Amino acid sequence: MFVDQLRLLYTGLSKLVVTQPTGLSQQFLQRTGVKNTFGNAAPVPTVTPVRSMTINQMHRHYFKKVRHTKSNMERQPQMKAIVLKTLIKKPKKPNSANRKCVRVRLSTGREVTAYIPGIGHNLQEHHMVLVQGGRLKDCPGVKHKVIRGKYDCAHVKKDVNM
Repeated sequence: MFVDQLRLLYTGLSKLVVTQPTGLSQQFLQRTGVKNTFGNAAPVPTVTPVRSMTINQMHRHYFKKVRHTKSNMERQPQMKAIVLKTLIKKPKKPNSANRKCVRVRLSTGREVTAYIPGIGHNLQEHHMVLVQGGRLKDCPGVKHKVIRGKYDCAHVKKDVNM
């Protein structure tokens, strides 16, 4: 069936292009006195056949790959989520640290891992947080961040030593 549809599209006169009127059609309209609203002779489009695409061109044009977004946010800037558990992740090879992360369930029902920025946090299981997109480059699988100061996630505490 697919090949039959391509053959129908591939006929030599399958596409027609409307071009500007030729000089003969303009002369004919001027002799007959047909005018449009602007006072000039009404343009009559002429139809000229154009070669259609080859099968390879059709395949490249009509079947482009769809790029999927890496975030599970469904085109929303932020989403409410509930903390399932807190995690400590280790970064990839050249870096060395303990990244504080949480496993959360978004309001859509998806479970994702989110990074908690800043020093120290107060998050526990069942806390409500606001999550935004934005990956952590040195931790594989962490593609979201928790917004500090919203819902149950406290602000970063100010350091008094400075």
